[in-house]
Amino acid sequence: MDLRRLVGRNVKRFRREKGWTQEALAEFAGVSQQSISELENGKSNPTILTLHELAQGLGVRPMDLLDENPKR
Repeated sequence: MDLRRLVGRNVKRFRREKGWTQEALAEFAGVSQQSISELENGKSNPTILTLHELAQGLGVRPMDLLDENPKR
């Protein structure tokens, strides 16, 4: 699987589980809403720092964003 799509799919899934909009996640993670949108659509290649910030914002481990079968 394309790693960008995998991360985007997981970010979107965890975000929706929390009932958050892209804007809400962007605020919690300290990134732009546009970055969240591009990431969720597999159009951007996040840095390690961005993965860490997103994971913290979502309350998951960074590795959960890379997992093909996240357990949540």
